[in-house]
Amino acid sequence: MTKRIRKAVFPVAGLGTRFLPATKSIPKEMLTVVDRPVLQHVVDEAKEAGIEHFVFVTGRGKAVIEDHFDMSYELEDTLQKRGKKKEYDALMADLPAAGATSFTRQQAPLGLGHAVWCARDIVGDEPFAVLLPDMVTMAGAKKSRCLAQCVEAYDRYGGNIIAVEEVPPEETHQYGVVSIGKDEGHTFEITGMVEKPPKGTAPSTSIISGRYILGPEIFKILETQERGAGGEIQLTDGMKSLAKNQGFHGVRFDGRTYDTGSKLGFLMANAAFALASPELAGPYKAELKKLLG
Repeated sequence: MTKRIRKAVFPVAGLGTRFLPATKSIPKEMLTVVDRPVLQHVVDEAKEAGIEHFVFVTGRGKAVIEDHFDMSYELEDTLQKRGKKKEYDALMADLPAAGATSFTRQQAPLGLGHAVWCARDIVGDEPFAVLLPDMVTMAGAKKSRCLAQCVEAYDRYGGNIIAVEEVPPEETHQYGVVSIGKDEGHTFEITGMVEKPPKGTAPSTSIISGRYILGPEIFKILETQERGAGGEIQLTDGMKSLAKNQGFHGVRFDGRTYDTGSKLGFLMANAAFALASPELAGPYKAELKKLLG
């Protein structure tokens, strides 16, 4: 019987250099998609998938993230005194339960694998999820977001799960790419992984898209792993080592993923969530027509 996925790791120590000067004093994870920080959208996805404990791997200048997931007495008191019940209730709904968040530091920018390893003592000896905070997802036909579909696959297969999405062949050199074994459509066996393969050498067009479920054995591997692409400790390299002894399955997420770490992806996420809002969709479409016309 597989252990339930209770904990999720959010690597939020990145510098956000692609959004300077906006991210000089504001963490990129706290930039807003409509009216919610990017990171709140990702945490919401984790909650929907049944995650109970949220582990944030932070860096210098990220204290505002801790504040966001804490109580704000002055703001809450002001909202109550002014009778702003809707706003107060929304604020309380986003507040994690006491003890449900943990924060640890990644002191040096040594890569995603190193960031995940920094969470080892908080996660402990149980399988866990990893959610890249730049990647914001919207549900598709299945009406569930990406991590929930990964948990569903984990409950069926056990082992390790990676969410993937398709890109044009000419873009595969920018990503981690998986090799596909037994294919069942929505899910498939992963027979290999390569980080940023040279152009024309990728084993498929299925790229690793920022949602993972991993066994705790990955921590021992990352602890002694040599630096890979970019001089960083790559999570993909650690997963390749883990795959020698454990199974991996891929999940083709049927919704949409927006890379808010890029300017275009950030703008597209704002447009998509605005158009999905009953309150904003109509006026937003009207303003877009004026702008484009």
